[in-house]
Amino acid sequence: MKKVIVIGASSGMGQRIASDFARVGCRVGMAARRKDRLEKIKERYPENTAVMEIDVTAEDCVERFYKLIELIDGMDILVFAAGCGYNDPDLDPTILQQTLQVNVVGFARILAAAFRYYAQTASDQPGQIAAITSVAATKGLGVAAAYSASKRFQTTFIDALEQLAYSRQVNVRFTDIRPGFVRTDLLDPARDYPMTMSLDYVAPRIEEAILRRRRRVVIDSRWGVVTALWRLLPQRLWRHLNLTSL
Repeated sequence: MKKVIVIGASSGMGQRIASDFARVGCRVGMAARRKDRLEKIKERYPENTAVMEIDVTAEDCVERFYKLIELIDGMDILVFAAGCGYNDPDLDPTILQQTLQVNVVGFARILAAAFRYYAQTASDQPGQIAAITSVAATKGLGVAAAYSASKRFQTTFIDALEQLAYSRQVNVRFTDIRPGFVRTDLLDPARDYPMTMSLDYVAPRIEEAILRRRRRVVIDSRWGVVTALWRLLPQRLWRHLNLTSL
């Protein structure tokens, strides 16, 4: 029975992933700021779930993270699904600060703590750190500058941890999951987004990528084509694109 920690399990993709893993019998530790939402999942799967209120921007987040690992007696897989993001062409200071605190500082704290846990835990089976990043990591998006830059940080941080794991011989694998637009609370319900995908469509693909230990996956193939084209564009052309529809 796998032991899975899901950070950001109170809503959206994190909530669905935590519920699905618990439903198939995994031991699941669920963390988020809104503990009441986690308790609702626990009511459905009381025998194999544990909850912990964790704010990844708080100073005690790592201490609470380790306590959650203890509650489920170990961690085979970390799924980092917490995050925030906004269209912010006006570069609002409050939005910028919140985005960077969650997507950069909180992300780095938890992943570094997970890395240290695996470095200190002798196991024949490799641990796994999986993170839901974004296709927005591909290029800097003017309408969501802080968000896209924070997602680029996440993908680079994962790459750096993988190199560190190899050099230090830490038995851990990494999975970088990059979805396009998914219809969750993160999206403005009043706006239309291109190639929006449902949670029912995306969640099984994320879970498959985690269980198969895929190193990097873009969800879905349409977004794979889009991001491949984005990478081909030199900055002198990219800067002229108007992506206000994002």
